[in-house]
Amino acid sequence: MSDSRRTSLSGPAIVLGGDDIDTDRIMPARFLRAITFEGIEAHVFEDDRRALASRGEMHPFDDPARRHARVMIVGSNFGCGSSREHAPQALLRRGICAIVGESFAEIFFGNAVAIGLACVRVAEADLATLRRAAEDPAVVFTVDLPRRQVSAAGVSVALDMPESGRQALMSGGWDATSLLLERYEEVERVTRALPYTHAFR
Repeated sequence: MSDSRRTSLSGPAIVLGGDDIDTDRIMPARFLRAITFEGIEAHVFEDDRRALASRGEMHPFDDPARRHARVMIVGSNFGCGSSREHAPQALLRRGICAIVGESFAEIFFGNAVAIGLACVRVAEADLATLRRAAEDPAVVFTVDLPRRQVSAAGVSVALDMPESGRQALMSGGWDATSLLLERYEEVERVTRALPYTHAFR
């Protein structure tokens, strides 16, 4: 299960301005019809990106300098709105491994942790410090879950995260499939004992 552990997450950053960014903006509803998540990352923030492009502006996710971003810096109440799991899936598949913000919607947070995507909170003043550091696209950010800190460009700020989520990421316990496979003999033993499975033998 060691491959499932999330402890120190590092990479360049991408910054999204504004608060209350909802899941419909992250992943518009028309892209929820697919039966798999394959390729969904191509449509992350699609409507926002198109709206900016029509005005001759560039969304951070279209900035070539941010192509390899791994850490996303957001505002407060990120991921509010509907409970669609496509939103964190798209961000993870786009390469984001950690999201740093002032606060997160509860359901979005749960969906993110369930796929190994870390969502950590920092104080408002510290968030401003991190945004300034991210002005240089080459700066590498590190989200250190064991030490409870986010660092970049010589600065370090404290992070907060519900302990259940932090422990799940650090231990690999977020990965339900790996947990099942690790003790699959127990799964088989329980399955054999269930009377309603006999018809399928």
